[in-house]
Amino acid sequence: MSHTAPAPSSPGSYGGDAAGLICGYLIGHGPTPQALDCDEASHWLDQQRVRAHVEPGLGLQADGPPSSTALPSDGDTAPFLWLHFNLAHAHAIRWMQRHAPLPDTFFEALRESSYSTRIERDDDALMGVLNDAHFDFAFEPFDIATLWICVLPHLVVTARVHPLRSVDALRTAVRNGQAPRSSVALLEQLMRTQAAGLVDIVRGVTQRIDSIEDELLAGRLNHKRARLGVLRRLLVRLQRLLAPEPAALFRLLQHPPVWMGADDVQELRDSTEEFSVVLRDMQGLQERIKLLQEELAASVQEANSRSLFVLTVVTVLVLPINILTGLLGMNVGGIPLASSEHGFWVVVCILAVFTAVAGWLALRSTRDK
Repeated sequence: MSHTAPAPSSPGSYGGDAAGLICGYLIGHGPTPQALDCDEASHWLDQQRVRAHVEPGLGLQADGPPSSTALPSDGDTAPFLWLHFNLAHAHAIRWMQRHAPLPDTFFEALRESSYSTRIERDDDALMGVLNDAHFDFAFEPFDIATLWICVLPHLVVTARVHPLRSVDALRTAVRNGQAPRSSVALLEQLMRTQAAGLVDIVRGVTQRIDSIEDELLAGRLNHKRARLGVLRRLLVRLQRLLAPEPAALFRLLQHPPVWMGADDVQELRDSTEEFSVVLRDMQGLQERIKLLQEELAASVQEANSRSLFVLTVVTVLVLPINILTGLLGMNVGGIPLASSEHGFWVVVCILAVFTAVAGWLALRSTRDK
């Protein structure tokens, strides 16, 4: 397989360089992470491949390392490379297949249609499918996209189609020098960042629900049921997509790869527990929205009942008038009071009596109920 590096990135390339690489960092080589482009990343990965082939298990440095990405001497923290790709770029997957030693299951996960959150083991690699909010999240159910991640001892690859909040916050933290100590620590930091983002979303939804609840108590409905429905669908979608699959996570935590330390396993377990807390808060918000929807439905039904009662009373009150005027308006002979001087007022008095009796009966039936 050829290992020719991609062409240099163009200044106007969108969403990454010529290989779709949004950012690349060599972490652990120096006091601060070193930014790499696709050429330097491919050079470093080729160097790692040569090291593994020449001195397997010893980690000796190969000949001719590049000056900007030289490996540390023995005794230093083993460096690892983080590459973040934009899958909307046509050459991103091709570059990863050509240069990165990723398992086939990672590329299968990129092609499959299952987007449920999971972290599982594939031999010595960790495979993850994480769902996160868009960078310009607007509290809509479809403002959620998927991030694919593969973790190896010396390499972390993340890939996405749409800009995401958590991975962008992690990229900013790494750029500012807040680098994790290992590749698994980077995955754990990403999950904690995602959990923190979910907490912000839950707080935003809670504020919106509080506002709707206050307006409901004040008697100002203003069609808030549609807004509650959108928020409820958002929470349901977040809970369905963000809850890690228990079986895969349990297998990973029980049988982690040999290169994972006990501290990494424990921190990964703690980060998943943070997810569980946020998901429980989401479930509580769903129940609260459900109660508000039921209260709104009851209020709307009560308003409809009052309107129907008013319409019924009006219909009962005008019923005698309609019947009597219909009878007197027939063009036949023998209509009573037709030649009487006071016939009109007699008919008005009769209608007033019948209307009063009908109204009394309607109000009496309402009070009895």
